[in-house]
Order: sequence, then structure tokens, then C-alpha cells
Amino acid sequence: MNTILMIIVTFFAGMGAGLGTGFAGMSAAAVISPMLITFLGMDSYMAVGIALSSDVLASAVSAYTYGKNKNLDVKNGLIMMVSVLAFTVVGSYVSSLVPSTTMGNFSVFMTFLLGIKFIVKPVMTTKEAMEKVSPKKRAVQSLICGAMIGFICGFIGAGGGMMMLLIMTSVLGYELKTAVGTSVFIMTFTAFTGAVSHFAIGGMPNIAVWILCIVFTLLWARIAAVFANKATPKTLNRATGVILVVLGIVVMAFSILN
Repeated sequence: MNTILMIIVTFFAGMGAGLGTGFAGMSAAAVISPMLITFLGMDSYMAVGIALSSDVLASAVSAYTYGKNKNLDVKNGLIMMVSVLAFTVVGSYVSSLVPSTTMGNFSVFMTFLLGIKFIVKPVMTTKEAMEKVSPKKRAVQSLICGAMIGFICGFIGAGGGMMMLLIMTSVLGYELKTAVGTSVFIMTFTAFTGAVSHFAIGGMPNIAVWILCIVFTLLWARIAAVFANKATPKTLNRATGVILVVLGIVVMAFSILN
């Protein structure tokens, strides 16, 4: 494998994934996987494993940054995480019983459309409005929405981060920063679970590519999270929207090339 090409590809893959994670809680798999497959000729299963493992530290450092700025709902995040993990298994099982569909690019289109949504109709919910919802109602909502997200992701096989951000802002009424912070908190654990299972089944990946993807994704996720927590709601909505639209277009282009 050409070393210079490997560094260039992993740098831009990590940059795209890190920005998507830090700004919008987006899964690194949506960016890293197609780039490793298209430009480095990597096996798709192993590429997803590398992307998921890159997501772990990137999501963790993003969650820490959002939590430090009091933009993280740990209690309801844990409730949703358990529900997501449980129903991802259910969705995966049901998916195995029905004919295959043409929904493989679901998360890519969702990324693009969600980006447009943030630009055209920004999320301006305040923390004061969030706090008016009773803790019991919020817990029940988190459980139900987590089940829905998990089932859809398990059935389709993609879209976890985007689904969580969409549900938290549009259905649960979360303020944008808290929605992203809680989303990356959940993604830390779901990505770890996915990465471990991938490597347990498929074996260890190319170490150099693996380490570079983790480092670059972590670096850019940290930069994005710091900026996001300092930005005004209006600026954050626009920045998040633009990044999602660009990433959606880029990933669609890679999918076509592949």
C-alpha cells in the first residue's frame, strides 16, 4: 500500500468523520468506510470496523467536551442507549427474515437532507424549554424513541447518529447542543460494541490505517466539538447544516465511484 496515499486518504477521511461527529454526532462509518474502500481497496467489512473503532474515541472526546459545557443529558442518554442497542438486535433479526431492499444509501441521503433542514429550518429550542418537560415523560420518550432508532438502524444497517439527532431535535425537543452531546455520548458505546464485534469476527485490521484513522478522527472531532460549544445557536445550525450537506454529497460521490 502506498504510504503517502494512505496518509492522505486517512487524513481527509478522519477530518470528514471528525467534523461530522463533533458538530452533529454523525457516525464515522458514513465517511471513513467509503473512502477506505474506494481509494485504498480495503475490504468493506474491515473498513466498517476501522470506522467504528475511530468513532469510539472521537465520540468520547466530543461527549466529554459537550458534558464539560453542560450540554449533555446523561440520564436519558443511558435510557436511550440501552433501548437502541436492544432493538438494533431485534431490527437486525427481522431484516434477515425479509427480502433485501435497496436502502443501503439511507444514511447518506439522510445526512444530506438533515443538513438542508438545519440550514432552512434551524433548531432554536432553548434549555429552558427543554426543562419544562417532566423527567418521567422524558424517560418514557427516550425509551420509545431509542427502540424506534435501534430497530430502524438494525433493519437498514445504517443511520444511527443521524436518526438520533433528528429524533432528539424534532421529536424530543432537545436544544441542538444538548442533542449532539447526548448523541455522541450514546455513539461512544454503540460504536465500541460494533467495533469489537467486527474485529472479533473479521480479525485485526491494517494497523497503520487503523491508527491514522483513529488519530485524525479524534483530532478533528475535538476541534469541532470545542467550536460547536462556543458558537451561537444560529451559527451552529448553519455550520452543522453545511457540513452535513457537504459530507452527504462527498459520500454519495464516493459510493458512485466505488
